[in-house]
Amino acid sequence: MSGIGWFAAIVVGGLAGWIASMIMKTKTGILTNILLGIVGAFVANLLLGIVGITAEGTWLAQLVVGLLGACLLIWIWRAFKK
Repeated sequence: MSGIGWFAAIVVGGLAGWIASMIMKTKTGILTNILLGIVGAFVANLLLGIVGITAEGTWLAQLVVGLLGACLLIWIWRAFKK
């Protein structure tokens, strides 16, 4: 989550993880939501960078990327859990 700072990354990561947990219908705590959002944003930024797409350092762009990444991580977790 480059360009928005650490505190903003935690806030945006928490929001992204919380929204992802609602979309994917998981019951996770606030700490898990924050971790899902931050790690999800990192993973999604990495994957998008491979195909040449970059999310600028704005809150909204990072929220969308974090949301996509968190949903991806939840989906992968569920796939391995079965």
